[in-house]
Amino acid sequence: MAEPENISTRILEFYQTLSAPAKLPKSVETLNPYQTDEGWDTTSRFYHKYYTDKRSRRMLFGINPGRFGGGITGVPFTDPLLLETVCDIENSFNKRAELSSRFIYEMIASYGGPEEFYNKFYITGMSPLGFVQDGKNLNYYDLADWQKIFEKDMTAWVKAQLKFNIDTSVAYSIGQGQNLKFLNRLNDEHGFFDEIVPLPHPRWVMQYRLKRKAEFIAEYLEKLG
Repeated sequence: MAEPENISTRILEFYQTLSAPAKLPKSVETLNPYQTDEGWDTTSRFYHKYYTDKRSRRMLFGINPGRFGGGITGVPFTDPLLLETVCDIENSFNKRAELSSRFIYEMIASYGGPEEFYNKFYITGMSPLGFVQDGKNLNYYDLADWQKIFEKDMTAWVKAQLKFNIDTSVAYSIGQGQNLKFLNRLNDEHGFFDEIVPLPHPRWVMQYRLKRKAEFIAEYLEKLG
């Protein structure tokens, strides 16, 4: 079988394969924008814009997308407002701002802008799919028995994304708590990366440390190099 011509092809093929873990409780709603017409449209336009090449990139792992950001746009840490105003990808989603997206795109602006940043980095989540319970965003590790529910799928998802010409010398955990611990454990078992570097979670910064935002953006820039 011929190799796909560029990384965007591989990424989009991966997103089309995603489905919720089989053991996910029925009370949990899965956010899969790759199965909606508009979510797939914005996803496709974003990756064709920034990933139509064969460059090696480093990987950043968030937790899972939220219902006002990547859970509808299909682009991690990217709400509809910033997708349109910064990435120039028009969409008809409600232009509600999302805190984590604001931080990430301020950091990206400080790095040199979307083209410069996405040329070197690929952002995903430990779960590329989002989850909602009782109308609220749900982090995967907030479920009882979450490791039994997610471990098999997350291992497979990481392995699949490493085929995007990922630089495995270092990866980053966006989040310094459970997300970091679980990524470290999977990495210890499977040897995906030489090193895992922790980064503060954008929502934590924006909700609880807003006055120190510039300091945390500087930390991102220093660690990303």
